[in-house]
Amino acid sequence: MTSFLQHIFAFNSESPLLFTQFYFWAFFAMVYAVFAIIMEASAWRKGSDTLSNPSRNRLHLRNIFLMAVSWFFYYKTSGIFLLILLFITLTDWLIAKRIHANRWQADGEATDKKGTRKAQLWLALSIIIDLGLLCYFKYAYFFTNVVNNLLGTELAVFDLFAYIGNGFSQSGRFMVDSIILPVGISFYIFQVISYTIDVYRGHVKPVKNLLDFGFYVSFFPQLVAGPIVRANEFIPQLYRPFRLSKRLAGLAVFWILNGLIKKIILSDYLAINLIDRVFDNPLLFTGFENLFALFAYSLQVYADFSGYTDIAIGIALLMGFYLPQNFDSPYKSQNPQEFWRRWHMSLSRWLKSYLYIPLGGNRKILGREVKDKVRAGNFNSFITMLLGGLWHGASWNFVIWGALNGAGMIVYKIWNKTNWHIKFSGITLIFIGVLVAQKAFQLPALNLFYVWILAIWIGAAIQYLRWCYKALTKKSENASSIFDKFSAKIGTCWAILQTFVFITFTRLFFRSGSNLDPATANQEAWETAKNMVNQIGGAWNSSIIPNFLWEYRYVVILFTLGMIIHWLPVRLKRWYRVHFALLPLWVIIFITAVAIIGVYQFVTADMQAFIYFQF
Repeated sequence: MTSFLQHIFAFNSESPLLFTQFYFWAFFAMVYAVFAIIMEASAWRKGSDTLSNPSRNRLHLRNIFLMAVSWFFYYKTSGIFLLILLFITLTDWLIAKRIHANRWQADGEATDKKGTRKAQLWLALSIIIDLGLLCYFKYAYFFTNVVNNLLGTELAVFDLFAYIGNGFSQSGRFMVDSIILPVGISFYIFQVISYTIDVYRGHVKPVKNLLDFGFYVSFFPQLVAGPIVRANEFIPQLYRPFRLSKRLAGLAVFWILNGLIKKIILSDYLAINLIDRVFDNPLLFTGFENLFALFAYSLQVYADFSGYTDIAIGIALLMGFYLPQNFDSPYKSQNPQEFWRRWHMSLSRWLKSYLYIPLGGNRKILGREVKDKVRAGNFNSFITMLLGGLWHGASWNFVIWGALNGAGMIVYKIWNKTNWHIKFSGITLIFIGVLVAQKAFQLPALNLFYVWILAIWIGAAIQYLRWCYKALTKKSENASSIFDKFSAKIGTCWAILQTFVFITFTRLFFRSGSNLDPATANQEAWETAKNMVNQIGGAWNSSIIPNFLWEYRYVVILFTLGMIIHWLPVRLKRWYRVHFALLPLWVIIFITAVAIIGVYQFVTADMQAFIYFQF
């Protein structure tokens, strides 16, 4: 019995609580049962699909209960690091109250300069505490390596919190020579930073009750991997009566099943059966196998992260809370800028509101007003993406990944504003230059670049001919001839494909830097990326491709089906989502049971943690 209780309530670093575990769903079933009792779930009105409005006290009790559950959930995921979450919750709640008291009067008007300066100091303190903790846990190894490489020193990381813990416990149970990253720290710290900044800006009022604020920070469905929820989106929901219609319940079940299918069938199966093998040792696989694994990883990371979000949205919806959309079919994007409006949308909005605009947006560069808005926007976009890359991980691979995405956005903006004569001439010159360099040096990276530039040149040539045709026939951009429609469709497909290829190759650096010991991440990640480039850009033996397609046929079929489903029209996806929600209850239960049985046929012996847990 003691062993059983220890398994239920104790933290096990080898087995964190995951949405894909049966234990989690047993946990959620018990949570939901108590939640239903609190919300008087037995008091359904005859012929009604909503609950009777609960009193303020019941809402408060619900919030306290879900906050306690969320803390337990985080403890089962991160152990003693729950103390960091509690510390952040307390300090930002107190500081936000001081910010508001100094910055805003009772009538909503701003205070005098003295009050504003005090509010700014409180805001600075909040950001220093939050980012200080984030940098300590996430970037200690990275910054230590940078200093050692620059100055030739031999500094080593030291876990101050472990040292203090050993002092309090009078034991040496905590290791002081390594720093462990708390799960989800980037997400909840960004969430509380947005709260204190919005309080300073006057966009939200500080939450009066500490327990309500604690619930906002720690709500368990989105706590460890987002989406990043702003206070003005979530806090008003704490005081709304619980409503769950049959249609909303059906949608919630759909999102949960959709997320489980994405995670277990798509993401985990692709990872275990091909992607992890190739990235662990690229030199054992051919160029084609490395290339296919890289494209498969693009689908894996999407299915993994959006799958988590879908499950989080579904669970929250069952409890009457709405989380923001975090993905919008990102691989339908026609350029890198559009991609980042569709991918991890809550982070993109956060970076725009709290980094890009404060940096100066399209008005300032390093605090100075400039007339050239395009130059200012490009500079600040690049810095934002660079820091966004560093947010994902503490290694140079993530910096390179962020820089490539920033450069891609800038190149697209320049390309989009350039005359077609100059565009085609420029891409032709680049193509010739790459061809000459490739012939002269025969480097694998140049071979890759040559093939990609050739594809871009072909696409540009088609678009250029279309543009010339319009100019010669004096037709407008909206001309509706058969040629125009056909070439426009081809152009759209080509843009989507090129964007997908670009994003996929930047992921070479993203995946190489993931799941590594931070003490050795830089070197191992660079070696992995270099070896994959050498394999993909080296000589290919085309005779092995049919063997690969047969031996990995299930991986190939799954990848193909995943991409087809991703590229389905939005209206079709909305249609089958809504119609699922409108099915009779017994049909939904039957489909759910069949889907769960089918999904868990793909479960492996070791549950795969969600990729974004490490961020």
